Amino acid sequence: MRRWLSILLLGFVAPLCGVAQNLPKLFLVGDSISIYYTPFLQSDVANIYSFSRKTSPKPESIAQQLSDPEVQGGNSRMVLEYLQKRYEQEDFRPDVVLINCGLHDIKRIPQTNAIAIDPSEYRSNLEKMIALVRKHHGKIVWINSTPVDDARHNSLSKEFYRYDRDVIQYNEIARQIFSSAGAPVIDLYTFTKQLGAGHYIDHIHWDEGTRSQQAAFIAGFLSASRSSHVLP
Repeated sequence: MRRWLSILLLGFVAPLCGVAQNLPKLFLVGDSISIYYTPFLQSDVANIYSFSRKTSPKPESIAQQLSDPEVQGGNSRMVLEYLQKRYEQEDFRPDVVLINCGLHDIKRIPQTNAIAIDPSEYRSNLEKMIALVRKHHGKIVWINSTPVDDARHNSLSKEFYRYDRDVIQYNEIARQIFSSAGAPVIDLYTFTKQLGAGHYIDHIHWDEGTRSQQAAFIAGFLSASRSSHVLP
């Protein structure tokens, strides 16, 4: 039902968008969660945005993309550095930058419990992203991180642990920063949590039906934001 409503909403906005070549440019950079929902999202926004994302020049399966640094967004430090380099290219001027990262920031080393990116740096990285995108006259939209099942994740992942309490804390940091900046936040955490815990395919990733619904939720948010002139 949620997916149907989101796609229906897109249908109302599509006639206002004109021909495809005149659509505003939407660029996505994110971690493996975003890699999985990308095919659905690209289809769902086809009538309202010209979609692209951080990607590899060579064809790859999703499994290959997950470990490819040319596709994988990684943590907030990596996303910031990537965007800084991309903006050095004059042809990189998206109208909207969509960012989905955080799960790599909260990785913890099992032996020491040290976290990959501490809250202070996380906050700083996000603030710099906002300033960077706006410097180049773009709009920025944040997608918060999806839930972690502690027991499941940490029984399947031995190299590093994750905890849902860290997801909640870092999502709140992002919400505060983006809200203060007047930038939209898409609450993918709450949306996915409401679908239930029985949709994992491994330690952290979601089954195809969940990815499809996540994409529809994001697309519906973007469509509504365009309709209300929050986004181009």
